[in-house]
Amino acid sequence: MARRQVVFGMLGTQLDAGEGPGRWQKWRPTVSLGMHEDFLPDRIELLLDERRYSKLARVVCEDLVQAAPGISVQRHDTYLADPWEFEGVYATLHDFLASYPFQPEEEDYYVHITTGTHVAQICWFLLTESRHFPGRLLQTSPPRKQDGAAGTYAVIDLDLSRYDHIAQRFAQQQLQDRDLLKGGIATRNAAFNRMIEQIETVATRSRAPMLLMGPTGAGKSQLAKRVFELKKLKHQLPGRFVEVNCATLRGDGAMSTLFGHTKGAYTGASSDRAGLLRSAHQGLLFLDEIGELGQDEQAMLLRALEEKRFLPVGSDREVESDFQLIAGTNRDLQQSVLEGRFREDLLARLNLWTYRLPGLAQRMEDIEPNIEFELERWSQDQHARVRFNVEARTRYLAFATSPEAAWRGNFRDLGASIMRLATLASAGRIQIEGVEDEIVRLRAQWRGGDAPSPLDALLGDAVDTLDRFDRVQLEEVVRVCARSKSLSAAGRELFAVSRTQRASTNDADRLRKYLAKFGLDWEQVRGPVTP
Repeated sequence: MARRQVVFGMLGTQLDAGEGPGRWQKWRPTVSLGMHEDFLPDRIELLLDERRYSKLARVVCEDLVQAAPGISVQRHDTYLADPWEFEGVYATLHDFLASYPFQPEEEDYYVHITTGTHVAQICWFLLTESRHFPGRLLQTSPPRKQDGAAGTYAVIDLDLSRYDHIAQRFAQQQLQDRDLLKGGIATRNAAFNRMIEQIETVATRSRAPMLLMGPTGAGKSQLAKRVFELKKLKHQLPGRFVEVNCATLRGDGAMSTLFGHTKGAYTGASSDRAGLLRSAHQGLLFLDEIGELGQDEQAMLLRALEEKRFLPVGSDREVESDFQLIAGTNRDLQQSVLEGRFREDLLARLNLWTYRLPGLAQRMEDIEPNIEFELERWSQDQHARVRFNVEARTRYLAFATSPEAAWRGNFRDLGASIMRLATLASAGRIQIEGVEDEIVRLRAQWRGGDAPSPLDALLGDAVDTLDRFDRVQLEEVVRVCARSKSLSAAGRELFAVSRTQRASTNDADRLRKYLAKFGLDWEQVRGPVTP
């Protein structure tokens, strides 16, 4: 059995008007619905103000039945106090649809958007897009000559998944947006790429605060800038990108820098200052190392986030600023809360969208594309093309991805290394001799700081949860295990004194239980560790 075709529409008080025999020479959109040979509705649901337009409606309905004798027209008295007032029109149409007995299993529905005010057309569109109206849009157009012909019609389905080219455009745009967030680098780390996919979705749909966690040099600042660029492209943030490293804010100047001050607020305040929060109005504020903010600044920031209002230093009049916040930190803020150094309510406000950026050592597969990116960036800045020769590239990549490469400064270290290689390259080619010199330089640089702890690779961020006493002790245990041939041998060395005071010793079992306290086992700690 064929499904019934049902069209909803509003009586066109101007377009549908016409009297006398001459009206048939005029194109009338509602009447034209009964004149298409390849699309003939079974029923038309006609909305109108019966008090004002019942005579016109009677003529239109009679003409519809004359044009298509099998058509049924149902009139609905729909009063609009002001057809150009959006809220009232939307509410009226919404309530009408909510009470209508739709039968989508048996009928196909269309809404005729040619008649009615522009406001009504927009409301129909929104109600159809949101599926409050379970159908499609129907657009009719007049013939080239006003000769009483039916004109043309077009059906528009707002289910974009039905349109392959549109779906492909959306998919391509998503890829471009994610490429922007990655700075154009073809990253290969699966976990990082999944994180970027979610950040792209969140960035385009939400203005809630975002928290970026990770070690220094992991790219928090660059990612925040790219989020801003993405939102700017989509016309979501007309304001500026404002960045500050909270570790540089000290004393009275911290409040003034963030929230501004009035003239004379304190010694040296010779004029008013807007402050960074007001500078970021309608834009994006990136507070790097937010864990370094003082308690007073944290309290003011929380109020500014929740109420979009705050008091500049020395002022008794509040100011407003509506900005999006991205915060960055290399601290464990939850631990800072437990230690009383960070407000729990502020962390709760920031912790809606939290992303941990891995360091370069956790993204070894991304070193190669980042080398290419850094080389390309240097070439563009210096207007000179530089490339590795095959031997030099193989040697550098082998070192860069080996356990020997600490990359303590993460992507900053890598960028500086490539810049040195490119600058010293002869005739645009990085040779093996230059790579060997750079490897020596990197080794010396990393030896010059604190030696990397073997616990960083074993425990990751959980290292920060250890007391210093436990950390020092565990580091020594791990170093002994790394150079020992067996669990028993390591136990004998570690318990050399106390084992002599026991009648029965099981050094291996004692060591196994000690490691288990920290979630470790012999297989994990027996690998190569620099002593």
